[in-house]
Amino acid sequence: MDSQERSTTEAEGAKERGLVHVWQAGFCSITPERLPGWGAKTVLQAALGVSHGVLLTEGGEVYSFGNLPWRTEPGEICPRSPLLENALVGQHVTTVATGSFHSGAVTENGMVYMWGQNSAGQCAVANQHYVPEPTPISISDSETSPLLSVRILQLACGEEHTLALSISREIWAWGTGCQLGLITTTFPVTKPQKVEHLAGRVVLQVACGDSHSLALVQCLPSQDVKPVPERCNHCSQLLITMTDKEDHVIISDSHCCPLGVALSDAQTERHDALTSSTGESLESKSLSENQGEEKTLRENGLSVASRVDVENIQPVNDEAIPPEQEISGTTGISSLRNVPFPNNCVEKECLQKFSDDTLQGPPETSDDVEPLTEEPDPNLPSPPTTSTSALNSLVVSCASAVGVRVAATYEAGALSLKKVMNFYSLAPCESGLQSSSAALGPEGLKDSREEQVKLESMQGKKSSSLVDIREEESEGVSRRLSLPGLLSQVSPRLLRKAARAKTRTVVLTPTYSGEADALLPSLRTEVWTWGKGKEGQLGHGDVLPRLQPLCVKCLDGKEVIHLAAGSHHSLALTAKSQVYSWGSNTFGQLGHLDFPTTVPRLAKVCNENGIWSIAAGHDYSLFLADTDDFQPGLYYSGRQEPVESDNLSTCTKTSTLLVSCSKLGYISSVTAGKDSCLALVDKNIMGYIASLHELATTERRFYSKLSDIKSQILRPLLGLENLGTTTIVQLLQEVASRFSKLCYLIGQHGASLSSFLHGIKEARSLAILKHASLFLDSYTEYCTSITNFMVMGGFQLLAKPAIDFLNKNQELLQDLSEVNDENIQLVEVLNTLFFLPIRRLHNYARVLLKLATCFEVTSPEYQKLQDSSSCYETLALHLGRKRKEAEYTLGFWKTFPGKMTDSLRKPERRLICESSNRALSLQHAGRFSVNWFILFNDSLVHAQFSTHHIFPLSTLWVEPISEEVGSVNGLKITTPEEQFILVSSTPQEKTKWLRAISQAVDQALRGMSDFPPYASGSSVQRQEPPISRSARYTFYKDPRLKDAVYDGRWLSGKPHGRGTLKWTDGKIYSGMFRNGLEDGYGEYKVPNKALNKDDHYVGYWKEGKMCGQGVYSYANGEVYEGCFQDNMRHGHGLLRSGKLTSSSPSMFIGQWVMDKKSGYGVFDDITRGEKYMGMWHDDMCQGNGVVVTQFGLYYEGTFNLNKMMGIGILLSEDDTVYEGEFSDGWTLNGKGTLTMPNGDYIEGLFNGEWGSGIKITGTYFKPSLYESEKDRPKVLKKLGNLAVPADEKWKAVFEECWHQLGCESPGQGEVWKAWENIAVALTTNRRQHRDSPEILSRSHTQTLESLEFIPQHVGGAFTVEKYDEIKKYLIKACDTPLHPLGRLIETLVAVYRMTYVGVGANRRLLQEAVKEIQSYLKRIFQLVRFLFPDLPEEGSTIPLAVPLPQGRKSFCTGKSDSRSESPEPGYVVTSSGLLLPVLLPRLYPPLFMLYALENDREEDIYWECVLRLNKQPDTALLNFLGVQKKFWPVTLSVFGDSKKVLPTTKDACFASAVECLQQISTTFTPSDKLKVIQQTFEEISQNVLATLQEDFLWSMDDLFPVFLYVVLRARIRNLGSEVHLIEDLMDPYLQHGEQGIMFTTLKACYYQIQREKLN
Repeated sequence: MDSQERSTTEAEGAKERGLVHVWQAGFCSITPERLPGWGAKTVLQAALGVSHGVLLTEGGEVYSFGNLPWRTEPGEICPRSPLLENALVGQHVTTVATGSFHSGAVTENGMVYMWGQNSAGQCAVANQHYVPEPTPISISDSETSPLLSVRILQLACGEEHTLALSISREIWAWGTGCQLGLITTTFPVTKPQKVEHLAGRVVLQVACGDSHSLALVQCLPSQDVKPVPERCNHCSQLLITMTDKEDHVIISDSHCCPLGVALSDAQTERHDALTSSTGESLESKSLSENQGEEKTLRENGLSVASRVDVENIQPVNDEAIPPEQEISGTTGISSLRNVPFPNNCVEKECLQKFSDDTLQGPPETSDDVEPLTEEPDPNLPSPPTTSTSALNSLVVSCASAVGVRVAATYEAGALSLKKVMNFYSLAPCESGLQSSSAALGPEGLKDSREEQVKLESMQGKKSSSLVDIREEESEGVSRRLSLPGLLSQVSPRLLRKAARAKTRTVVLTPTYSGEADALLPSLRTEVWTWGKGKEGQLGHGDVLPRLQPLCVKCLDGKEVIHLAAGSHHSLALTAKSQVYSWGSNTFGQLGHLDFPTTVPRLAKVCNENGIWSIAAGHDYSLFLADTDDFQPGLYYSGRQEPVESDNLSTCTKTSTLLVSCSKLGYISSVTAGKDSCLALVDKNIMGYIASLHELATTERRFYSKLSDIKSQILRPLLGLENLGTTTIVQLLQEVASRFSKLCYLIGQHGASLSSFLHGIKEARSLAILKHASLFLDSYTEYCTSITNFMVMGGFQLLAKPAIDFLNKNQELLQDLSEVNDENIQLVEVLNTLFFLPIRRLHNYARVLLKLATCFEVTSPEYQKLQDSSSCYETLALHLGRKRKEAEYTLGFWKTFPGKMTDSLRKPERRLICESSNRALSLQHAGRFSVNWFILFNDSLVHAQFSTHHIFPLSTLWVEPISEEVGSVNGLKITTPEEQFILVSSTPQEKTKWLRAISQAVDQALRGMSDFPPYASGSSVQRQEPPISRSARYTFYKDPRLKDAVYDGRWLSGKPHGRGTLKWTDGKIYSGMFRNGLEDGYGEYKVPNKALNKDDHYVGYWKEGKMCGQGVYSYANGEVYEGCFQDNMRHGHGLLRSGKLTSSSPSMFIGQWVMDKKSGYGVFDDITRGEKYMGMWHDDMCQGNGVVVTQFGLYYEGTFNLNKMMGIGILLSEDDTVYEGEFSDGWTLNGKGTLTMPNGDYIEGLFNGEWGSGIKITGTYFKPSLYESEKDRPKVLKKLGNLAVPADEKWKAVFEECWHQLGCESPGQGEVWKAWENIAVALTTNRRQHRDSPEILSRSHTQTLESLEFIPQHVGGAFTVEKYDEIKKYLIKACDTPLHPLGRLIETLVAVYRMTYVGVGANRRLLQEAVKEIQSYLKRIFQLVRFLFPDLPEEGSTIPLAVPLPQGRKSFCTGKSDSRSESPEPGYVVTSSGLLLPVLLPRLYPPLFMLYALENDREEDIYWECVLRLNKQPDTALLNFLGVQKKFWPVTLSVFGDSKKVLPTTKDACFASAVECLQQISTTFTPSDKLKVIQQTFEEISQNVLATLQEDFLWSMDDLFPVFLYVVLRARIRNLGSEVHLIEDLMDPYLQHGEQGIMFTTLKACYYQIQREKLN
């Protein structure tokens, strides 16, 4: 490599990475050589078969070397240098794999390519012995529709099979043999099939031996764990039987299934061989041998059956037993059934020994997600295999293949229930691990088991081993004598005995982070194996084959992170850098001296150093181990070829360090084939590689240390009795939990670094860079828990209960904590030990800095590494400070007076400073008073003689007092209910205290006390805390707020802004505050205990009282919507009482004064069917008013104290009228006149209630028939005189609008201020209602924004353009209820509808309704003129900028345009013209209904005539109406075709004019209706012009009949109502103009039609 051409150190290093070295297996002293013919390309991965190999380069290219018989070119069969696989060029391969004679590759898009030997279908190609070139394989999931292509992550190849791991973590298999794990007997399988047995599980890795397969599977979450079945899947008999004797229970699991499962021929042969071997070996074994083996079995965490009544031993499976397991178990029983037991003494000793051993458990325990047994003693004999001892092999197969959940106690031994219960009570407490028996409880287990059995009987073929049983070995041993479901079947007497069993104080809960599991390799794993097991390579304790995956139970909880498979042996690497091996050990390839082994055993490769990478060859194994200088050491274990000096082949059983490999450089990965080994080596350029290895090695060692602390110190401590108070126990649990979580994370990180070293080794991919927050948070959480424990004196309190334990393990403690001084107290050593993990942060920072120096300073990698290093260093220093703070606080508590300690001492509370060492006193304190101030991180405590008060810092404000005030060194402290001044002795002290309090307050507000500055985004400390803040506070002094809790915004000691206030009696206010009082929009609830409901107010407040608009819902069901003042209903409001179904529903809308109805209002008594519209005073009808009823009665007159008193007029539906005196509701009393519908009337004295008998003393008058109608009584014309004048109605509504504009009385105020108020109201309401889409949807954002701008109309002449702008503004303003004018219009519409809908729809009210609208117009116009001062007065004319063109002809002879007659042509300003378009459409329905009722009779006559006349054809009707023939249309244009008018033609003449006139019913305002009439006349004129073909002028005599025809044909149902509405509401100035004449014509037509008589 030319060092002059370096661009960056990363690029330079890349040229010296992935160097390929090979050597022959079996020669330990041989020096590895570079691969012949290989260039300088960086190799990322290599794979070796029996005689060939494959290399994957950094660029994603694949090269093959060695013996390649499948190649078609002769020269390529044994190439001298590696050959590029051209078929894969451009595909960018990410991983490769080789089997014995075939190869596979996976591309970055998940495609699989296979090539090589295909005799067994291992390349997934049918009918082809060799596959010469890489061929893409189609893998598709048949369960999806349409078929989806499956993307693959990893491949593994065996001799005759291939496994692929998909991106969805499922296994796909093809090839030949039971090692596929497929439910098939047809081989070869050339179409990849899913291994259904592991479907639904997360598979992390697959590995293939020659004829067996391994899978690393993530454990199920605890809720997914399936319970153990209680009954046999085949015959449904109980798997466990129990006999209750005097003082003990005999439990037996000797169930023998009568059904069994049929075996295939091959399986039967295998089973026969096994039976004979077990039978023979049993005879030859002595008792002593068995005892030795028994001990070893216990070492391995397998249940020891001893030799107690072997007849009862029967394997009990978790779920369905695969055929080979069940038969082997049963056969084993039959061959052992006659074995006699030597004697009862031995039996008792054996049982005693077994129970003692299991009770004590191994001395060394480990963390919660791994088993408790560590490496077994190498001096003990190895565990036996099936060929050694039938009894023990049976136990082994029971325990491993079937599952170690349920084992037996034996009838002959009669083990007492007390011991069994001991074990049972220990099991769940041990760690609460996710084993179902510990988690569910006996009853739950029973039910869930039964469900499970039902489920599995349906599934059928699924294996039991899907049950995820993760348990620690010691728990497993103890639990093997405990039975799930046991407690439910035991007598009460026995339960009382068992209840005395010892239970643990604390449970060390298993902790792992779900987030960490998603980002880093999981340690919660299981190993599943299947295939041929002749050499024990499946690890189930037997040599049986397995057709489907089965879990290797004794590796549960071992934290396996990687698997490797040789030809007939298997290796499992754990997170603790240990290797478990099993299978063939002919050449010592398992790395230990035991021979042979069928269950995983710990390999003894190198005593001190951990192993981090493994490779399994044909009959040897390679191990990469950590060394002291961090350069990996390569160990070899297995077949060794004889050196020339030796005569015989040697078989060394110990692992050998390959010294020559260490000289190559830093080995990143090793690969093993049949006769060849291959290593990928990196050169250590600039120290980059060395630093990475240092980080990885130290992390793995750190994990081992943490695991040791956890298992050897923490777990025993948790198991101690009498640990102290509940608080201490909880804190210790918290420490244990956080420690466990941190430990798990470190283990994951170690595993992550190991796989990182196998890859490209890009610095930016390091987990501590990518996922820094995971590490920073875990360390911070742990430090918080341990300092909290320390502050509460946890270590001192532990001293007493833990003294014996600490003394016994003194050396261990000092060794783990790295404390050498023997004089230090053990509690201090413990303290040091628990703070040990924090030191690791400095190491991270140092190594990251080392890595950074390997890059250019300007590179992004340098910057990232530098920043991360700084982060970790900052956190380390921060946590160091936290520890010192905790020590300082602990020292303070030791000297603090005892009686206050309990109330003040809290785990998270830290001392900052106190006034005993810093002179600080209270201003104006008494001479003998004692004032001691203690500043904590969350509060300031003011302690006096025997009392103390705590001021939370979040609601404490501090400010220095200026020197002018007098107190030179004073600090003003403000809290919500107190204010006092502290005086310090010197200015320096004042500054110190001010700074300390300010910083403490700031920190309390940030909530950052446990987090270093890096997390807040800025390390800059604020000079002083904010005056405005959010906090929670409980009042203790203020009488109104005593014990109330406020949570929200504050300003200088007062609630200010949004917040929630809760009183102890249940009252709640949520909303805005100002200066400590409710002010602004808020919600208030008051419980009504009598009705058990809440009063509920939502609306505006001012200075702590309801003020402004609001809605108050009373507990009794009443609802008030309207204005409030000083907590009372005041102003305009609506009160709904009761519901329609309740006893007295009613509704009032009107004016309120001081919580009482006063002023004008409308009361609708729904029960009585009456509506009162009039004046009120003091909640009673008082003054003029009108009452209408649902029966058509109408009363108008005066009221006094809710009664009709004085003069009034009463009308009935049939027009009978009484005018006179009243004394009570509907009671006539006094002088009056009663007029009949026909005009007859009675004058005199009346007495009696209307509707019942009335006494009359008076004169009856019969008007002369010859008197003209003018002389008849005009009572009806008097209506309205005694009603409330229209301008007196709804005054409160208009006053409220004026107030909103800032005017005390109408028209009195500043215009600019009014506009400002409008803008403020809009902005406030927008903010208020942003959470109410239904309100904002009516007020589009753009409309609101445009309304917030104040229109400028000052200066210059007022033009029509300005008038139009005002009109547009009003339309927008009235469209949104958030604008004061819009709110006014909305309220007026509401009151109008309330008045004139329902009972109020009485025809007598029409004139009142019209007057009310005219009054609205007048009053709103006054408001508009106030806002737009240059708007002219009512009736003024705005001059037109461009005069109308002259010469426009009128329709009527002798008349020209009305506008030309006016002295100044222009636009007349009227309130109706400006405001009716806005107002009338909203009021139209109730108003038009009144018109329709009033004109009902005459409209019926009109409509009858219309229907009658419309039966005539066009010509007949034209002729009848006297239309001159010259105006008759001769031809009609229908869809462009000209058709002649026939005598039978109907509804065709003047059709466009008819259609135009019909639109009068679709318009609202008189002006719009008049335009429709005008357009109709123009349409008639156009039609006539087309007929006459000449110009002409209408005369009224000619025009009227034609228009009459159009009106008739238009068939307008309520024409009378339309005519009267236009007449009442049209602008007066239009009456004598053109439109006025046209309207008069229409009106004349209406009356003419009623009088038409058809000849």
